[in-house]
Amino acid sequence: MWMLVSGLALFFVAHLIPTFPDVRTRLVGMIGRGPYAGLFSLVSLVSLVLVVWGYGAMQGLGRANPQLWLSPAWMKHVTMLLMLPALILLVAAYIPSRIRTVVRHPMLTAVLVWSFSHLLVNGDLASVILFGSFLAYAVYDIVSVSQRTALGPLGTTPGDVVGDVIAIAGGVALYALLLFWGHQKLTGVPLLP
Repeated sequence: MWMLVSGLALFFVAHLIPTFPDVRTRLVGMIGRGPYAGLFSLVSLVSLVLVVWGYGAMQGLGRANPQLWLSPAWMKHVTMLLMLPALILLVAAYIPSRIRTVVRHPMLTAVLVWSFSHLLVNGDLASVILFGSFLAYAVYDIVSVSQRTALGPLGTTPGDVVGDVIAIAGGVALYALLLFWGHQKLTGVPLLP
């Protein structure tokens, strides 16, 4: 469990820094924009590796990873349904589109939907720690960026119908990739029989 918790702590500490603009500005001033971005990326990558390894290790621990609740079988379909808009929102975060304009922070909303939907079907301790912490962070950061009026990676770039089509097509393609191949390769859990 230490690897999962350490990875999550490292990830969230790094991602909390931008929610405090004065702290981020001081860090950038001390080491420069490029080194800050590089260090942020490196810490994010290392922490995600720890999270994936830690989560995987906990899945095989039996009593050390107790089942806190069991979901009904039909809940899997709810999760799969929720993941389609989550992936469309994920793509929309990087495509100028009306979707991005309306949602304002599609990446954070995608993380919120992803984590919530996975909590619906995963009641073991490792999953509650993983998905619960990402859900809490997404809620916190949505409130934070709204208060800071942070604009996200595309700033105020306007979107149009073409961007909507690209975001939807990209999200559907990503969904299909995960459904038929990627989820099993990434997590070891097949989505289809």
